[in-house]
Amino acid sequence: MPGPFPTSRFDTLPDYPFPRLAALLGDSAPGGPGAPILMSLGEPQHPQPPFVAEILHAARAGWAKYPPVDGTPAFRRAVAGWLCRRYGLDDGAINPDSQILPVAGTKEALFLVVAALTPETKAGRRPAVLIPNPFYAPYAAAAVATGAEPVFVDAGPETGFLPDYAGLPADLLARTALVYLCNPANPQGAVADIAYQRRLIECARAHGFFVAADECYGELYDRAAPPGALQAAAALGNDFANVLVFNSLSKRSNLPGLRSGFVAGDTAAITRFRRLRAYGAAVTPLPVLEAAAAAWGDEAHVEANRALYRTKFDAAERILGGLPGFYRPAAGFFLWLDVGDGEQAALRLWREAGVRVLPGPYLAADRPGAAGRGGDNPGRRYIRVALVADAAACAEGLSRLRAVLAPAPAPAPVG
Repeated sequence: MPGPFPTSRFDTLPDYPFPRLAALLGDSAPGGPGAPILMSLGEPQHPQPPFVAEILHAARAGWAKYPPVDGTPAFRRAVAGWLCRRYGLDDGAINPDSQILPVAGTKEALFLVVAALTPETKAGRRPAVLIPNPFYAPYAAAAVATGAEPVFVDAGPETGFLPDYAGLPADLLARTALVYLCNPANPQGAVADIAYQRRLIECARAHGFFVAADECYGELYDRAAPPGALQAAAALGNDFANVLVFNSLSKRSNLPGLRSGFVAGDTAAITRFRRLRAYGAAVTPLPVLEAAAAAWGDEAHVEANRALYRTKFDAAERILGGLPGFYRPAAGFFLWLDVGDGEQAALRLWREAGVRVLPGPYLAADRPGAAGRGGDNPGRRYIRVALVADAAACAEGLSRLRAVLAPAPAPAPVG
């Protein structure tokens, strides 16, 4: 009989956040005054632009054809036009034929990019991939799959919830192959300004690594539109060297199931990425490319989407304002609440209020030297609350959360 399954490098990865949450809650019945309210998964639930279904139907003959890895000229031009409009780039600043690729949602692209761009050694040593901590789980899996060392860089309140990559030791930066920047940050909602991004890009060029800017939440902002990495790179010149940006229609257009996104930037990196993707990555079907091109060309549905999230953040501020640990994020659709103990709070919220949230330590890695899972973990004190349901459900969920975490004081005795 065959022996046990061999040890894998993936054994070093923590369990994916949602199975961990299911194990934490176990068979516990949801409490609360009504139906359970799910605020753990960041799955957009706002209305989709109606023209997408119409285009998919009209273009249905395209399902019978193998789509090209490069996508279509119409898709690439639509993305290039949007990037120039959104980030104030000069017309023609980005070449749609050599600097843009469609991807099947950004999750697969953010995973695969490390394999495309990481050498076997760098500065004579094992390459490093720098990851914000907390982080999006595919970042860590990508580093491990390639044999690089995942290095987690804390992004807590002391650094404005952004990792200070440029301030790391020179010997670490010398062997760094790629840096992930999630901007706006998931889960904290922090925004990296132009100065931060320029400093990081200058550091990347000085030390010869790539910046992989995950900008999937960039259209879900509260007041000011977050700047992007291409915008910062353009100000420095040199044709987007060392910079790749990733974006999709999942959050912008409430189309997570369409699995349509793009990667854009450094010409040489795009060329290498295209070559690898031709072997094994999922390509985007022609009807999807046609619908996506239309979505990147329309802003009305995006503005309406943004307004719905603002309404829910207004409700969050009204309901949770004054609660220790609450702050209104600049972008995204999550609340990142300091509750003292994220696991304990998540369990209580489910058992007492029927509100399902994600414990912060499930989104972060233990710091080096921490004793066991959940030890010295920068997400330990937090929960992530997704404001993706309709306004009424979100308000009800936040009210229940407040009642559990900060119950109203008992009235003073009379007399």
